[in-house]
Amino acid sequence: CWAEPMRQIRINSTGGPDVLDMVDVAEPTPGPGEIKIRLGACGLNFIDTYQRSGLYPVPLPTGLGLEGAGTVEAVGPGVTRFKAGDRAGFCSGPPGAYAEAHCVPEARAVRLPDAISDEVAAATLLKGLTAEFLVRRLWPMQAGDTVLFHAAAGGVGLLACAWLKARGVRVIGTVGSEAKAELARAHGCDEIILYRSEDVPARVRALTDGHGCKVVYDSVGRTTLTGSIQSAARRGLVVSYGNASGPPEPVQPLLLSRHGSLFLTRPTLFDYVAQTDELDAAAEALFAAIADGTLKPLIGQRFALDQARAAHVALEGRETVGSTILLP
Repeated sequence: CWAEPMRQIRINSTGGPDVLDMVDVAEPTPGPGEIKIRLGACGLNFIDTYQRSGLYPVPLPTGLGLEGAGTVEAVGPGVTRFKAGDRAGFCSGPPGAYAEAHCVPEARAVRLPDAISDEVAAATLLKGLTAEFLVRRLWPMQAGDTVLFHAAAGGVGLLACAWLKARGVRVIGTVGSEAKAELARAHGCDEIILYRSEDVPARVRALTDGHGCKVVYDSVGRTTLTGSIQSAARRGLVVSYGNASGPPEPVQPLLLSRHGSLFLTRPTLFDYVAQTDELDAAAEALFAAIADGTLKPLIGQRFALDQARAAHVALEGRETVGSTILLP
């Protein structure tokens, strides 16, 4: 059965931000194992733009948005982890979170502590859980290691750089402006490279006595991956975890050999929180890091739900800092 209409952002075809339309749809009823969340805030992430553009294919027509937070309004048959009135957040879909309410599997939702607001949860769950696995679980980081972090003033970058700094890691961050440089320094970056005016690999070599970085974190993709490979230390790791500038060109294995027997990985958060206990443990670590001040989430932009097009333009134009949320 279906309840009263609600507002939702949907797409009928892939393309630019103009394919985003606000429509009235029937409110969903949670099915078996699902919870219905009345959303207080919705998260905006690059994966939303990849699905909108067709880079990551999704069945059409569809809603967009994988992340949100709010209050559980109803539960479906068989639900045991949540009850009506609980606060919950999610960041792994299914798509459709750009809406006033959304149904998600209870196994993919996390309970929100009282200290974490809907806005903070929607702004940090996907980005914060991404930072958690990048910093804590992907590679055995040691105090004193040096890393390069592209887009250090972005939503993931600010959280990850602060977390790395707290673990004793030296962080070199790339940003596009002096204003973003100041922000990145305030969130853990020891050194800044202005990628628009500086040769990133050359600056990295200068800052590391020619050695390069133990780990290079690259969410930009097409325009940066070659430079990331050139910035890594011998037997270092290049982590390509996003495509903000488009998908990178294919990498020949011999290139990794020529630059020092490098490792290259293309991880996704969902493989690091595949089980509910992994998701809960990662969220617990994230919320603890926020509570103890290690992480200071920055919501740089707030858009009304009907401004989703403008939000996508700003995100893809690299005009945002920190996290961006939509408010139903």
